[in-house]
Amino acid sequence: MTRRQLLSTTLLSSFCFGQSKRPNILFVIADDWGFGHAGAYGAMWIKTPNFDRVARDGLLFNNAFTSNPKCSPCRATILTGRNTWQLKEAVNHQSIFPTEFPVYPSVLADSGYLTGHTGKGWGPGDFKSTGWKDNPAGPQHNELKLQPPYTGISPVDYAGNFAAFLGKRDKNQPFCFWLGGHEPHRKYEEGSGVRAGKKLSDVTLPGYYPDNKIIRSDFLDYALEVEWFDEHLGRVIRKLEELGELDNTFLVVTSDHGEPFPRVKGQIYERGFHIPLAIRWGKNIPQGKTVDEFINARDFAPTFLELAGVKPPATITGSSFLNLIKTGKADATRNVMLIGKERHDLGRPGDAGYPVRAIRTPDFLYIRNYMPEAWPAGNPETGYRNVDDGPTKELLLSGFDEYYRLSFGRRAAEELYDMKKDRDCLKNLATVPEFAKAKRDLRDRMDQMLREEGDPRALGHADFFDTIEYTGPRKHDYDTWLQNQRPEK
Repeated sequence: MTRRQLLSTTLLSSFCFGQSKRPNILFVIADDWGFGHAGAYGAMWIKTPNFDRVARDGLLFNNAFTSNPKCSPCRATILTGRNTWQLKEAVNHQSIFPTEFPVYPSVLADSGYLTGHTGKGWGPGDFKSTGWKDNPAGPQHNELKLQPPYTGISPVDYAGNFAAFLGKRDKNQPFCFWLGGHEPHRKYEEGSGVRAGKKLSDVTLPGYYPDNKIIRSDFLDYALEVEWFDEHLGRVIRKLEELGELDNTFLVVTSDHGEPFPRVKGQIYERGFHIPLAIRWGKNIPQGKTVDEFINARDFAPTFLELAGVKPPATITGSSFLNLIKTGKADATRNVMLIGKERHDLGRPGDAGYPVRAIRTPDFLYIRNYMPEAWPAGNPETGYRNVDDGPTKELLLSGFDEYYRLSFGRRAAEELYDMKKDRDCLKNLATVPEFAKAKRDLRDRMDQMLREEGDPRALGHADFFDTIEYTGPRKHDYDTWLQNQRPEK
């Protein structure tokens, strides 16, 4: 679709939303921030007063999900409004970004919005070789820096760069801005949480970890970075208030996937793909209300375009949830979510991935592991590269017990978990006779939905995924590991 064609789709009037001018759109996304880790969700060991304010002044979502729990696949879904298996090469981590799928910032720019991003946009991966002039999240604004309080935190002044961006626009021009924090992505300053006065005893650990002070301390270090991200959110809100633009700004705060811990980030379990989400838009939406309907990350793009009065490109497969949040009426159709992955990080022979598809309903999570003979977190000899390094990973690898198995061990071809009783996904019900019908129904429904979405794997064309080139550094690929095993001559 050409830019001229995109312009011709601007058919809807913003006045239908009762606005004197088109609303601004501010998308604030953390990197590796897990669901539930905010005061608004009841977590007392992480202080997030600004996220909590957004939730209090607007809506807090209990069931927001990404279709692929890794950075670049999730961000591609957000930008294009498509699940990752519908994105060709962009299904994978550290890949390329095809130009055939329009992204919402570009569509909005063509309709008159000033667009930009700071911090982490789409990535990691290669967008330039396919012809993108700017990062798909918008033109970059990373000029302003500051001195972070802890090592591992990015020096980019996200809020400062947002303010500088606003200073360049005409006061009557609506803006669409992507603020992408690099936090709480690892690496952390080890022990910083305890040194900052946080208490080990306050942390709530999931059931797939032992109760250990090393893990508790690791989570407190993570908490400090979440709080740093939240501080920038507060500065952004104050800037909008100063300019009188806060109530005319559709403010979305979320993450790309779960926390960077074993069995979470990059893994197809509940904690990996369940994301925090709060939205504020002044008096245009209810205040202080929770939303239980399922929201897919691909639903952001069509929501933003409807909000701006722009007809979405035909490539979008997500659906706007603007009417849901404006009216507050229940939507019984929003009760299912598809999740999947192909290859994330390297560490297997031939750069092979670990293909998975899953379906999530209010009652169950059904998972199909297409290569149960493979290691889901990466091969042991190459260091389980689909799990970020850190103290928790090191501890779990120190003993081959049940906790090791849960995070790194091989998995059954099929898994089924009761989402009412087992959010940690500890008891696989796939072989329990009384759940045989539920498993069969979910498997059939998932296969049908994937075929309807054109998933190459569901349509018998899975060999396509093996052709996708990895664009990142190769220091952890299998061939490098083999080379390092050879004795020096």
